[in-house]
Amino acid sequence: PGSTILCWLGMAVSSVGPGVHPPAAGPGAGPGPAEGAEVLFVALSAGFTSLSHPLLYVKLLVQVGHEPLPPTVGRNLLGRKVLYLPGFFTYARHIVRVDGKKGLFRGLTPRIISSTLSTVTRGRVKKAFPLEDMEHVSNKDDVKTSLRKVVKETSHEMMMQCVSRVISHPLHVISMRCMVQFVGREVKYGGVLSSIGMILKEEGFGGFFVGLIPHILGDVVFLWCCNLLAHFINTYAVDDNFNQASVIRSYTKFVMGVCK
Repeated sequence: PGSTILCWLGMAVSSVGPGVHPPAAGPGAGPGPAEGAEVLFVALSAGFTSLSHPLLYVKLLVQVGHEPLPPTVGRNLLGRKVLYLPGFFTYARHIVRVDGKKGLFRGLTPRIISSTLSTVTRGRVKKAFPLEDMEHVSNKDDVKTSLRKVVKETSHEMMMQCVSRVISHPLHVISMRCMVQFVGREVKYGGVLSSIGMILKEEGFGGFFVGLIPHILGDVVFLWCCNLLAHFINTYAVDDNFNQASVIRSYTKFVMGVCK
């Protein structure tokens, strides 16, 4: 998610009009605006990944069915007694009791590397295969024209997403396995390099791409849903005569990027 959000920011900051080129850097010149922006996006992505890691860690343990704490008795909206599983903070406190505060960041290093690879790859692919003559969708367009524009943009973004997912997936696998070790109190996967060696030894190169297909399919389906929803909002709910129409459209795309 962090790399997707930073990609939206990058599109907003680094986009230029047709025929406009950044000034060429002379000999000995420092990093240009593009390089500086990319470094900033990578740093922000790493920070967002670090801050959100405990939440993702708890979510993963819940998804795999690990229930170390007994449910508590509560009441639903109708006043009936029901059993509730522990919430995020209760689960997080349990992890801290077992592994200490550092335990909340188990698997963070490979996840940061994976996020960084994803962010950098998307930037490189965008530069290598730019979307020429980008046409902004307007509510003045007919249905066929507006859909053609959004399909073109989303297809380009889907290509970037798929390439970045393939490149970053091996580190994602390592991160997930490091976190899931909490369930059985295993220590099989530790550092990034030792985990790479372990997977190569036991599963071969294919072990790095376990679960890649459903991961990509999930990304693609969600990408199309978010972009189509943003398209319909921006096309039919935002009036071009409104002074801040372009700003609202940017916010809509940013919110959809956060959702992704």
